Amino acid sequence: MSTMPKETLTLKRIFHFWIPLAATWFMMAVEGPFLAAVIARLTDPKFNLAAYGVAFSFAVLMESPIIMIMSASNALVKDRDSFLKLRNFTYVLNGVITVVMIIFLLPSVFNFITIQLIGLPENVSRLTHYACIVLLPWPAAIGYRRFYQGILVSSHLPKRVAYGTVVRLSSMAITALICYWFFNLTGAVVGTMALSLGVMAEAAASKFMAKKSVNRLLLKKSKEKSLSYRFISTFYFPLALTSILSLSVQPMVTFFIGHSRMALESLAVLPVINSLVFIFRCTGFSFQEVAIALFGENNEFYKPLRNFAVLLGLIVTAGLSFVAFTPLSFLWFHKVSGLSLELTRFANLPTKIVSIMPGLVVLLSFQRALLVNNRKTKPITVATVIEVVTIITILPFTIDFFGIVGAVAAAMALIIGRFLANSYLVIPVLQVLKKGRQR
Repeated sequence: MSTMPKETLTLKRIFHFWIPLAATWFMMAVEGPFLAAVIARLTDPKFNLAAYGVAFSFAVLMESPIIMIMSASNALVKDRDSFLKLRNFTYVLNGVITVVMIIFLLPSVFNFITIQLIGLPENVSRLTHYACIVLLPWPAAIGYRRFYQGILVSSHLPKRVAYGTVVRLSSMAITALICYWFFNLTGAVVGTMALSLGVMAEAAASKFMAKKSVNRLLLKKSKEKSLSYRFISTFYFPLALTSILSLSVQPMVTFFIGHSRMALESLAVLPVINSLVFIFRCTGFSFQEVAIALFGENNEFYKPLRNFAVLLGLIVTAGLSFVAFTPLSFLWFHKVSGLSLELTRFANLPTKIVSIMPGLVVLLSFQRALLVNNRKTKPITVATVIEVVTIITILPFTIDFFGIVGAVAAAMALIIGRFLANSYLVIPVLQVLKKGRQR
């Protein structure tokens, strides 16, 4: 936790702490449009973009139980004992996730899910299977690097997190371009191979850069009661469940869209739309770790962090809206992302609908950070349940009863679900702040 004097935590100081993490997320956001642009310029772009989008959604679902380990590492690792126990916890969880993904990749299991449940055409399912095999190392590499990134953030070394992302992007770009120029691979495999090699390089770099911080932790004895695996499980599993539910949205959306009107077009444009929206959403994701690190022991820095969150939310929402509602959308989807004129026009309306998503993400990150800082993780899970249930209720209703195009129905469901999740967390946040004032 931060120990700086209260009067020193200004918007400027928050900005300087946040900007390396924001740069990290922004650089990760760039990889989606870059890879989509590469795939769009290879053979059969519509089928390969759809396969890449489905494979990526599966990989994200597989990584979901481990992705919040960065927040846990940031909040809990303070000495030798807590470092070793959370590291062991991370390794076991990584192993379990990898075994589950191997089972998922068995042809009989995979074909049942993609062809019979989702309804993918056989050629798209085959492309997706190859892409998912290439993504097998992805979830464990994500967990490994996020564990060490949490230590870097809690050590007030956010710039090193950004350096690791530079390694990831460089490795990803080099891999994609080499495959594009010299190998006759499908676009979906090119994209997923670049992702896998990039994140593995970043994981190795993160561990290397955290070495001095880890050495200091290993020399530091616990001043408080040591963490137990039971406490770690109680603290972390609501966060893991939150991630599982939250990140399962994308595969569920894929499932419903597979049965919608204009399904293939929707599946083709969604990864491109998501990549654009992620550029603006990523600022909110990065703010969560900043707030956890800076709130203070008794939430004493709540007001400056709140003010920063409001300003940030307004800026990123305005930024995405400016792209969505101006000719910049045509420039982005057609010229930059390489979509055909047909798919470019198709992507326009869903993008407009989700234009307020970045502001809602900033608000959610702020709410979650405050609750994690006070070790109240269960309301975060409840909010995510509300969001997911809303999405899976609205999607079939709009698709089956109103015949709305899949991509448009997905955009509507995502916005309404996120708004209800934000609304639910207002009460737990107020309760935490009230208890803090009574201390």
